[in-house]
Amino acid sequence: MLPIDIRAAQNLAVAEEVRRDAGLQAVHASLTGMEHAEERFAGVLRNTIDQLLNGEVTGRYDWAQLYKTERTHAGTLIEINLQREFKFADGEAMDYRIAGIDVDCKYSQSFGGWMIPPEALGHICLLVWASDYESRWSAGLFRVQREWLNQGSNRDAKLTVSATHRRDKIQWLWRDAELPENVLLHMNPADRAAVFAPSSGQQRLNELFRRVQKRRIGRNVVRTVAQQKDYMKRVRGNGGARSALRPEGILIMGDYDSHRAVADRLGLLPPREGEFVSVRVARMRPHHGDVRHVVLDGEPWVIALAEDPPETAPTLPSHTKQVEQT
Repeated sequence: MLPIDIRAAQNLAVAEEVRRDAGLQAVHASLTGMEHAEERFAGVLRNTIDQLLNGEVTGRYDWAQLYKTERTHAGTLIEINLQREFKFADGEAMDYRIAGIDVDCKYSQSFGGWMIPPEALGHICLLVWASDYESRWSAGLFRVQREWLNQGSNRDAKLTVSATHRRDKIQWLWRDAELPENVLLHMNPADRAAVFAPSSGQQRLNELFRRVQKRRIGRNVVRTVAQQKDYMKRVRGNGGARSALRPEGILIMGDYDSHRAVADRLGLLPPREGEFVSVRVARMRPHHGDVRHVVLDGEPWVIALAEDPPETAPTLPSHTKQVEQT
């Protein structure tokens, strides 16, 4: 989560009338006070986008590949999935009841594109934005006042928050926070083409972990590449990518604490729940200098340099075994 001083700075320009809005401030305190709220919120957005893409069945990884009807459905899914995750009570007139106050949920894939219905006037809206292209998301609270809205002309008489009042009338919960990366969307196009070229799901996964190293790879990316029901089996040892790439010196760490410890010792971002990180390693030798290393199979290993020849990678510790201290 963002440090308190940074979050406070994000709301420095909020108008005094917003600061004095006791209901809005109560909802703000309730949401930010929930355990691991930022991480969970980001997870809902990531999982909802992945749910829409449905990569296991469709092979899609890009928001632009969605049908218009699917994009329209995104707001409803995010509303539902946030309620499931945070156990919000049903609202009386709006979507949720948070801190005893009705709150409406509005999502837009375009920042500032939230469509506010007339019945929301006077109520608090939870405004949510996420972009897979920027790997960023924001969520804030807005008390709907007619004078703070653009006057719309659509059939439903829905309005949008004026650009001026986006700056001083929205109390941000999280602003430009990190959205877990959609690796397939952001990887080199030539590498992506190489990943999808094989007809075998196992070969596609091998190529994914071979070409996308030192980056967190989410479970949905694995599912999209494998396009098989037993996709997790295709990552593990005993015939999966982990054993297939071991002769090339490539380790594939999962979200076990012991695997996360290996990644951390090597100076990599440890995989979070449902994620993997691959990297080619080499036995530590004098030319590596004083770099970060991890002891596996009784020997020190480092991230391989380009000039290091491939050698069989060590075995990763089991999920119950502690990584040897160095």
